[in-house]
Amino acid sequence: MSFSLNTKNNKRLIIFALIFVLSFFYFMPTFSPHRSLSHKLQVPSSYQTNEGTQFTFKNLNEDSQQAKILVLTPLKDAVPYLDRYFELLDQTTYPNHLLSLAFLVSDTTDNTIEELHRHAETLQNRFWWNRFHDIRVFHKDFKFDLPNDQRHKYEMQPLRRSVMARSRNYLLSSALRDEFQYVAWVDVDVVRYPPTIFEDLMAANEDVVVPNCLLDREDGAFYAYDKNNWQETDQSMEIQKGLDEDFVLLEGYYEFPTHRYLMVDMPTHLGLDYKVPLDGVGATFTLVKANVHREGANFPAYPFHHQVETEGFAKMAKAMGFSVVGLPSYLIYHIQNH
Repeated sequence: MSFSLNTKNNKRLIIFALIFVLSFFYFMPTFSPHRSLSHKLQVPSSYQTNEGTQFTFKNLNEDSQQAKILVLTPLKDAVPYLDRYFELLDQTTYPNHLLSLAFLVSDTTDNTIEELHRHAETLQNRFWWNRFHDIRVFHKDFKFDLPNDQRHKYEMQPLRRSVMARSRNYLLSSALRDEFQYVAWVDVDVVRYPPTIFEDLMAANEDVVVPNCLLDREDGAFYAYDKNNWQETDQSMEIQKGLDEDFVLLEGYYEFPTHRYLMVDMPTHLGLDYKVPLDGVGATFTLVKANVHREGANFPAYPFHHQVETEGFAKMAKAMGFSVVGLPSYLIYHIQNH
């Protein structure tokens, strides 16, 4: 039987093969083993004018299922938690090819960077339809050495949280690209959350939204973990009138009660989609519309309305007119590591 490139069927086969190869390279995610990289910015659409190139961005609410999410996680001495961290992300129902992961490793004393590379290479060497869009690892030390048994002491919190804010800002500015519609801040030691969490938080359609984070206890008891999700009260606002501008308020410490209404103390039986406005947030798992960060809301490393880091971010976002809400009934769980 002779074979001819001129036959109609063979032409079709060649066209289909070319389409497949081009699609493979277009959708193929990448992993960067480098500490930092420069990237060519990509935008949804652009048009030329006499004054130069102008960009128009897609309305986030038009097609949320195709939104690209940047997952950001600062790390230090994180080796014990990486297996579960990647397992949970890989089990989410949100398409992996729409998720980009970026990490900042700082002041670590273990082989977190090497383990990150190992996990990333394993995940990104799978079939292309099951890979993440990309995985990037950045490294910057802040010369901050605090033993684990000291990390939650009251007197250490302003300095510790200030360094954490610098770390988040460095990671955000290094990793945020124009293609992302959402930024998800995910702690490495969160050990349980629903696989639909990205879709569920996006469905809230708020600028900043957080679930309710509890402690993962062996006895299954309801025990608060993330106390940084809170509402101001009349009493808490009255307390602040007499404080110095640089005084940092902290939640969950007997040394200085704030009298705020914590989300971990709110009713949890009103439905998973029940929303409450918040004035402060943590970042165990926080979904942010990317334009909130692009417009300048970041994590203050200095006292901002008596807050730093994530709670300062919430105060800043609200001052700029963005919505900040929590979902008291939507429970996730953090490991008991202190």
